[in-house]
Amino acid sequence: MTQTSTRPRRVSPADVRARLGEPEERIRAKILGCIDEHFHRFIAHSPFLTMATADAAGRADCSPRGDYPGFVKVLDAHTLAIPDRPGNKLADSFRNLAENDGIGLAFLIPGLPEILRVNGRAYPTDEPDVLARMRTEAREPELALVVDVAEAYFHCGRALLRSRLWDPASQALADEIPSPGEVTAAQFGLDTAPADIDAALEEVYRKLY
Repeated sequence: MTQTSTRPRRVSPADVRARLGEPEERIRAKILGCIDEHFHRFIAHSPFLTMATADAAGRADCSPRGDYPGFVKVLDAHTLAIPDRPGNKLADSFRNLAENDGIGLAFLIPGLPEILRVNGRAYPTDEPDVLARMRTEAREPELALVVDVAEAYFHCGRALLRSRLWDPASQALADEIPSPGEVTAAQFGLDTAPADIDAALEEVYRKLY
């Protein structure tokens, strides 16, 4: 019996545009090439962002970044600095940026449906003056990412409204997901009790910096 592929067909860029239509001129006009006072204020209140990078072959990665509101610093109207806080040490973003310096950021503020999107190019730095501005809990990051801003604009809140991300009732969905300890024990075939793994992870999370 001949098996048919379940892989969905690819739609061409021309077909995509034909189906979606053209954006309104005001949508194009809202894309700025700098960080204005409104974007600056949003970044100063944002405790979380997602960071998209890709290597030379186009293999993409999206990484979360978070800290106290304003952890990302606006160095000037065309430059941001993002501290590299302790994490899993995979350094996927750094590796990608060494091959392809393009970067895309999406800033969120809890409770607000709008997202601030920033696109540009980035590189790592250990410049003392930059790192000193990111001191937290009496510690400075070892590195920071400097972002040269090419585009910045507010993305409408439809996605967050549809997802009900900030609705407290949505948090009940977390009860339907296995704990990190249960997932780790199952994926790696560990004899360790999931509760013990969860306790160890909680201890790691307490050491934010």
